[in-house]
Amino acid sequence: MDTGHRHADRGAMLARFAARILVVCPRCSGRALVVPRPGRPEPRHSVDLLFLSRRLACARCGVTAEWEPERLGNARIGATLGGPAEPFFGRPLWLQTRCAGRLLWAYDIEHVDALAAYIGARLRERGSPSSSLAMIPRLPDWMTSAANRSEVVAGLAALRAQAERSAPEDRPDTADGSAARPQRRRATY
Repeated sequence: MDTGHRHADRGAMLARFAARILVVCPRCSGRALVVPRPGRPEPRHSVDLLFLSRRLACARCGVTAEWEPERLGNARIGATLGGPAEPFFGRPLWLQTRCAGRLLWAYDIEHVDALAAYIGARLRERGSPSSSLAMIPRLPDWMTSAANRSEVVAGLAALRAQAERSAPEDRPDTADGSAARPQRRRATY
């Protein structure tokens, strides 16, 4: 995994990485994928991904499931991101590993790459503080600590390798569901 010497935060939101989420299949425990349902308009903004209908599909066993945002009057109640469970179906994330005494997780390879670019950089430039939803400023201290840099970079490399696997026996031991609890609060649109 290439780690650079400099990273400039552009204020990307975690929602940007919610288009493709790798999860543990509810039937076979292999790798499944959660994506926006096909045939829907493309989202205009990354935050729109939290309010789109979703489909869970496993190429291994063929299981599928559908998710629709709740409604409260005219408002749609979307998902809230964060933690080792994907927010739509509550499934454990496929990309998770123990790291620095904590649980390191990511939604997909693009998310792993974004984290690795920031964590691996020797010079980290913060972006505009205007967005309270930006991912980088919200990373936990243990991930951004220089003392943990090599361990976190190694953990991200392990997640990258995990993304290539799909069999039930390849499921991470941390993805047993014990830590997989979706966030309780919901976003409203």
